[in-house]
Amino acid sequence: MVVFVHGSGSSRLSPRNRYVAGALNEAGLGTLLFDLLTPQEEAARENVFDIGLLTRRLLERTAWVRERPATAGLPIGYFGASTGAAAALAAAAEPGNPITAIVSRGGRPDLAAEKLEAVRAPTLLIVGGRDPVVLRLNEEAQRRLNAESRLSVVPGATHLFEEPGALEIVADQASDWFTGHFSAVRR
Repeated sequence: MVVFVHGSGSSRLSPRNRYVAGALNEAGLGTLLFDLLTPQEEAARENVFDIGLLTRRLLERTAWVRERPATAGLPIGYFGASTGAAAALAAAAEPGNPITAIVSRGGRPDLAAEKLEAVRAPTLLIVGGRDPVVLRLNEEAQRRLNAESRLSVVPGATHLFEEPGALEIVADQASDWFTGHFSAVRR
């Protein structure tokens, strides 16, 4: 089961996340896309970058997934984009939250810097080759992670992976990462 954590200015209706979720579904994985904030909360810009608040909401939704009969006992992964990646990493660092794998697309791991060393879930950091600031932030984050990690740079892609073929690469890599790590747990 992959729980999507969208970034600032996005929602559960994000075409990019919906595309990746569809690819994961085709690979046999369940997905959950939801909004971390209400429309009223999103209007206050500080909430969009309140990683503590976003993390709490993600932990609540993760507990909800674990309580559902259809998903209880399944390995859970997080797919985070932009600021949502920071919330995914911070939530995965929480004691008692055994996340199986994380994928970050154009993530802002610097917003969860104090939590990175506590992340134990294997983490794939995907960054566009034409997104130098976020690439540098992800390189630094990878050095701080104590879990298995991989940094994947998609050549020619910018922050939103809008270039032809870029999002397909993200979806393929995310699918491989999650299915590989989920199957290892299910054996």
